Amino acid sequence: MNIVQRSVWLLFLSFVAISQLPASTLHLSLSANPSRINPLLATDSASGEITNWIFNGLVKFDKDGKIVGDLADSWEYLSPKIIRFHLREGVKWHDGRPFGAEDVAFTFHLSQSKKLFTPYSSEFRYVGSVHIVDERTLDVIYKKPYYKALSIWMMGILPKHIWQNVKDPMTSKFNRNPVGTGPYRLESLDLSGDVVLKANKEYYRHKPFIEKIHYHFIPDPTTQFMTLKAHELDMGSLTPLQIEKQIDDSFKEYYRIVSMPGQGYTYLGFNLKREKFKDVRVRKAIDMAIDKKMLIDILFFSHGKVCHGPFMPKTFAYPHDIAPAIYDPKKAKKLLAEAGYDESNPLLFTIFTNANNATRLYAAQIIQHQLGKIGVKVKIRAMEWQAFLNTVVTPRRFDAILLGWSLGLIPDAYPLWHSESDKLGGFNLAGYHNENVDRLIKEAERQTDIDEVGRLYKKIFKMIVHDKPYVFLYIPDSITVVNRKINPIEPSIVGIMHNQIDWIKP
Repeated sequence: MNIVQRSVWLLFLSFVAISQLPASTLHLSLSANPSRINPLLATDSASGEITNWIFNGLVKFDKDGKIVGDLADSWEYLSPKIIRFHLREGVKWHDGRPFGAEDVAFTFHLSQSKKLFTPYSSEFRYVGSVHIVDERTLDVIYKKPYYKALSIWMMGILPKHIWQNVKDPMTSKFNRNPVGTGPYRLESLDLSGDVVLKANKEYYRHKPFIEKIHYHFIPDPTTQFMTLKAHELDMGSLTPLQIEKQIDDSFKEYYRIVSMPGQGYTYLGFNLKREKFKDVRVRKAIDMAIDKKMLIDILFFSHGKVCHGPFMPKTFAYPHDIAPAIYDPKKAKKLLAEAGYDESNPLLFTIFTNANNATRLYAAQIIQHQLGKIGVKVKIRAMEWQAFLNTVVTPRRFDAILLGWSLGLIPDAYPLWHSESDKLGGFNLAGYHNENVDRLIKEAERQTDIDEVGRLYKKIFKMIVHDKPYVFLYIPDSITVVNRKINPIEPSIVGIMHNQIDWIKP
């Protein structure tokens, strides 16, 4: 028996051994009821989490954050505006029907339908048409070259044979009885809120080794934590306070603790239309006077990282030579004096934030104290979330806001940093305008080479950091605990669930 034959034989034996293990269940929790289990309509986190088990896109991220094939086996650029997708053979829907190119074309057309109200329709705003070549091949024709031309097809694909006769996709029964191609199918969705998923034995890679996933509906965070401590869940998230002060050795013996940088940052954003913040020296002084490391130590018991700019660390858009944040109150005070602020004419401003986020409110108080040391007088106003959005954020009635944004593996700078997004309903909340940044954002959009996009985005990153429209504060760690019996757990930039179908729970 040669080496190749021996490797194949050992792989076969391992699969036989796994198949003989008793059926197992992965116990997780949900804090809210999923509203619509549909990739085009899953806008809340609970719906999104369940949807991701049931549906596949054409492509996905691997554990290193690189785009790889999912329902598409491969693809090629026929021109800067045309991608040809070659679909994987042998993929079946949960009801046994074959998956094909017509399903992809149908999903695109449904996403653009006036019957469907979804924010995800804008993902396909640069798609001109989808042309079916044959049942395993289709061409996506773009209106112009677009750097996210490939990544937008991570959107889950719907089965045409199920949805083509649905009159109202917003209220369809299939939003609660989904049929997908994913590794798990829906077994039950209880009125209590519990959700049970069952392994798809026809999944194109292989049937998941864990037979079922049972989501327990536990809306209260304290109850979730107590359920974890009782070993009734296999996974859960912990706060820094819980990890440092509220668990014991028996908890650590039962659960493996996985701590990774989170995928969101908190910032202090300036209203650049206010006269006091038009001077970059003022913005730099405030940045230098805030000790971000102290914020992380106090708020998160050191479970976090200083945020240095607008894009996710360790991605193609993040510069490797970015300078660390400088904490220098003396220089900050000097910059303020140069800008005309001193004890007789102190800088005054108000920080607005949302009252239902205790961490941000504590952060505002620490910032208030730190800025007071250089003579800046800060007031804090915390408001209920909807009132905060409607009366402060949307109409831009603020000096400064303390908020957060999520971080994506493939960032889109346009909504936050292009001057065209400085409008009612836009996300350029600071009113940031930089002609060079605008030009680079548009130039990056037209690229199909991700390395070239990275080169441009690193420039954008540095320009934004230099201009200081925000004080970038911190990225809290994501702390997950996992039952030690479950293997193999492989933490990565995309989290720990990327290889879940290979997990074994004895």
